[in-house]
This record gives sequence, C-alpha cells and structure tokens, in this order.
Amino acid sequence: MKRILAILVSIIFQPLIIPALVFGLILFVLPEATSLPPSFKQNIYYLIVLSTLVIPMITIFGLRLSGALKSLHMETIQDRAIPFSITSIYYLLTLYFLYEKTEIDPILWQVLVVISIVVIGLTGITFFWKMSAHMTGMGGLLAIVIVLGMKFPTFKALYPLLLAIILNGIVATARLFLEAHKPIEVYVGLIFGFLICFIGFSMLWS
Repeated sequence: MKRILAILVSIIFQPLIIPALVFGLILFVLPEATSLPPSFKQNIYYLIVLSTLVIPMITIFGLRLSGALKSLHMETIQDRAIPFSITSIYYLLTLYFLYEKTEIDPILWQVLVVISIVVIGLTGITFFWKMSAHMTGMGGLLAIVIVLGMKFPTFKALYPLLLAIILNGIVATARLFLEAHKPIEVYVGLIFGFLICFIGFSMLWS
C-alpha cells in the first residue's frame, strides 16, 4: 500500500506539472502579477499547459510505446537523456512563441525563461548524474510561492507556502521510499530548482 501511494505521489506531482502550477498562480491566484485581460488568461493558460505538459507527456508515452524508452519511470540516466532533451526543445519553442507575441505581457515569456533555464540545466546534468527532476520542480514551486509573497502584499502566502513545504516533504519521501534516488540527488535537486527560481523570479518582479 505504501509503495502504491508513493507511486501515485510521483505520478501526480511529476515535474512536468510544475509550470502549469506556476502559471496558474500567476494568472489566476494573483491577477495583478500580469497585465493580461481576464478574458485572455484562460486561452493563454491552455496554450502553456498544452505545450509544457500535455505534448511532452504524449511524446514520452510515444517513446515508451516505440521501445525507445525502457520505462516511464526513467530509472537510468540513459532513459532520461532523450525525453529530457525533447522536453527542453518544447519549452524553448513555447518560449519563442510567447516572445514573438508582442501583445502578450512580457512577464509570461520571462517566467518561462526562468523555468526553461531550470529544465535545460537539469537536462545537461542528467547526461552525467541522476539529479531528482521531481525535487527540482518542487524546489521551483516553493521558490515562486515565496517570491510572490515577498513582492505582492495582496498575495496571502501563508497557506500556499505551508502547502508547498508539505508537498516538498511528501514528494521527497516518496522518491526516497521508491529508491528512485539517493538522498543527495533529492537534496541537490531541491536546492538547484529553488535557487535558480528564487533568483530568477526575484529579478523579474524587482
């Protein structure tokens, strides 16, 4: 039962869902973080979710069905290299699209710049070392909550912060329980994601 719960946690809070959560916070929980009209936010959010979550997931499933990927759990460095690289390309293409749309608030592509730096950095490290992608994402989520709380007085950060901290603990515990990572891989992933996102998002709203 514990193993099933750990697997479910790993699936639900997989790294690809983090950008959707970050943009959800920015677009809907804290409207003043962008200058987009409310009627346009939903459409742009769907686009971001499609290109940073849905399409990468479909691609990963496709790689598994074709035999190019041994396991969806991507237990080895070799299993991670291709999916992570393809995901990085999707993020860069989405970033380029948002950048080219001059009528869109620049904060959107700037946020994706920070996220893309994390993804590309994680991908580069993955060729040599199996850093936890789950905890890299969770560290980034924790960072955005803290930054929004610091930069926007209207953002009630207490409960989102507590939730982010609890989720970090749950996901880290699940990854360690499944023996998907060594403790150092979990801790470094968390610190890596947190530091880049904290510095990057702090600069965006400085």
